[in-house]
Amino acid sequence: QVQFVESGGDWVQPGGSLTLSCAVSGFTFSSSVMIWYRQAPGEERMLVASISPGGYWTNYADSVKGRFTISRDNAKNTVYLQMNSLKPEDTAGYYCNTKADSVYWGQGTQVTVSA
Repeated sequence: QVQFVESGGDWVQPGGSLTLSCAVSGFTFSSSVMIWYRQAPGEERMLVASISPGGYWTNYADSVKGRFTISRDNAKNTVYLQMNSLKPEDTAGYYCNTKADSVYWGQGTQVTVSA
């Protein structure tokens, strides 16, 4: 069964840093593009960052470029999101997946950025 288990979210002050992790199972992780999404209350889910199967290319939403870094460890079936210089507008639930219309979603991990 496909599973996504996100972790690492926390409360942090503006300017702080966090690293999120997403452990996956139930499919061939090393052959899959992996994507981090986020969703704030009352807003639509937004693509934050994506990474190719081998990790050779990455893509970021304009709002996080230069602050967030996506990476992966195919030996551990885990994708990461390093978040620096966090802003209050980064506050959201963060989710990983292989595609936006997936029927499988994890519980997400909450990131709250406030003073």
